[in-house]
Amino acid sequence: MTQQGVRWSAEQVLALAPDAASRKAGSKLAASGPWSGTGCGDEGTVWGLCKGSGSKPYQTIVDMADPAAPAYRCSCPSRKFPCKHALGLLLLWAADPAAVPDGQQSPDWAAQWLDGRRQRADRKETAATDGGTADAEAARKRAERRAQRIDAGAAELERRLADLLRTGLAGAEQAGYALWEETAARMVDAQAPGLAARVRELGAIPGSGPGWPVRLLEECALLHTLVQGWLRRDRLPAELAATVRSRVGLTGSAEGPAVRDRWLVLAQYDTADARLTTRRIWVHGEESGRTALLLSYGAAGRAPELVLPTGLVLDAELSSYPGSGRPRAALEKQFAAPAPSTLRPPGLTTAEAAARYGDALCHDPWLDSAPVTLEAVTPVPQAEGWQLADSAGGAVPVTGSASPGPGFWRLVSLSGGAPLRVFGEYGHRGFTPLTAWPAGPGEPVTVR
Repeated sequence: MTQQGVRWSAEQVLALAPDAASRKAGSKLAASGPWSGTGCGDEGTVWGLCKGSGSKPYQTIVDMADPAAPAYRCSCPSRKFPCKHALGLLLLWAADPAAVPDGQQSPDWAAQWLDGRRQRADRKETAATDGGTADAEAARKRAERRAQRIDAGAAELERRLADLLRTGLAGAEQAGYALWEETAARMVDAQAPGLAARVRELGAIPGSGPGWPVRLLEECALLHTLVQGWLRRDRLPAELAATVRSRVGLTGSAEGPAVRDRWLVLAQYDTADARLTTRRIWVHGEESGRTALLLSYGAAGRAPELVLPTGLVLDAELSSYPGSGRPRAALEKQFAAPAPSTLRPPGLTTAEAAARYGDALCHDPWLDSAPVTLEAVTPVPQAEGWQLADSAGGAVPVTGSASPGPGFWRLVSLSGGAPLRVFGEYGHRGFTPLTAWPAGPGEPVTVR
């Protein structure tokens, strides 16, 4: 539940937007002029009427009973969620308590939607409880059939890798991307999306610059190891077998014991393709010392539901997904609304960060990067890019995807030559900074 009197910042609200155009349009509606009948209730709802081009104003309501996953309803024709009116209403609520007063009685149109939403949630919970046992056997049979399909796809992929090495890597450059796309399509047919994604990545390596045959051979070796791990999964330790299943594309459930902690939100960012937006949220437990990854997804035109802006602390339980050394977790019960905090994650030297990534690779050889926080590092320009250097004389290169983007220049500006504490993802390509804290008091700055 939201806490009465605790309002979000504009940054938190804008993190809900599905795209840049929605952020811009919503910001234009963050004034009291077009709004009437606004209010917010103790149960965590915000509503209002927004004057549009028609004779009737748009009815807009946001249900924030679960602040990590708000729900929206607006009578406008937009197919984006949240639409610009919902964003504008929340921005007005965040900035001007007088314009959206607390403790109001919701109008009939808002109450009807809220009642229907609560009733649907209750029916869904009841259906899940009643039908769980009956569906278990059917789910087991589906899993067996899918495993058989993946077995066949993995065996075919192994033959194709062997053919590539037998004929020579030069043929990969001549064949072009079509060779890999056709192979990836076969893996999709085999219901192994993880294998398909790794095959598509191979297609970008030939002709990518000097040394590409070495990089292609390395990635083929990792893919071969993953295929062999799948085909011999029954012989692996349980945790490593779970990691292999995850890498192949079989998503399990969060079955680990729930851990309650005060979770500091380290970073939140989205990646998108034509069909899906993936939101990655890194959190760090104050008492457990664990860094965990929360994932949320949204279809095209919709922002992912889970919203936890950087710098907030969430009192909640997290459950781990299976896998050896895998940081992914699921957000379970929340005991309070996310709130601002002065907490900061503990930092490492650059040498310790490299060792942390090495340890993670021992548990998951296919891991691209691991979450680390660097202590007292300074951005330093080099002939080919940038690096983050510490006082012990160590340094880590900044990945090309992060430098020299706009976010990285915020990092340089925040530093001004002084050391910072920086959280990011550290892997074989270098370090990708996500959030930075100044040496003295100050709020975190998002650098991606």
